[in-house]
Amino acid sequence: MTNPIPLNLAVEDALSEAVARRLLQESTQDYAIGSTYGLTGSGYLRKMTPAFNNASKGTPFLMMTDLNHYECPPELMAEWLTRPKHGNLLFRIAVRETEAWLLADRRGFANFLGVRVALIPENADQIPHPKEELVSIAARSPRKELRVDIVPKPGSTSRVGPDYNGRLILFVNSVWDIHSAEADSPSLAGALRVLREFQPTWAA
Repeated sequence: MTNPIPLNLAVEDALSEAVARRLLQESTQDYAIGSTYGLTGSGYLRKMTPAFNNASKGTPFLMMTDLNHYECPPELMAEWLTRPKHGNLLFRIAVRETEAWLLADRRGFANFLGVRVALIPENADQIPHPKEELVSIAARSPRKELRVDIVPKPGSTSRVGPDYNGRLILFVNSVWDIHSAEADSPSLAGALRVLREFQPTWAA
């Protein structure tokens, strides 16, 4: 039996961490997750990317961020990385936000909210603003407890409800069909492919 591959996480928030852990579980590789870095948004990840890249020489890193306003993943990576990416830095980008990967499981997310599948857009990576789309769909849910937690209150300046991450983490851990989702999201499929095929390079 081979030893598990040690791996640290670098993620934007708690929801991204939950998604990363599910991806690793579904990858068919045996990973031993160590420390989690970030959880404070993309700014910290951007600042620390060179450090994570260097540290990955000793322990591999899975770093996940959202594409957001960048035109394409190579543009984001070129701006964040000041040196060539080490092979042990698994730098994966959700197009355009992590929420798109959840919406890509159209049937699962529709069942979670209790809405028609037709309300969930196809081609998840083409949704311009996945977070806004998700909140808009949740506002039509007949399940009041989900609406209250996911959708911001009228007049609120927040983009999301008071337990947005908590509800979506519940979906990720108990409902999300990753294999269905990867069929509708090339960026998710790419992340899974990398995790399934990854073989670390150890310094001599």
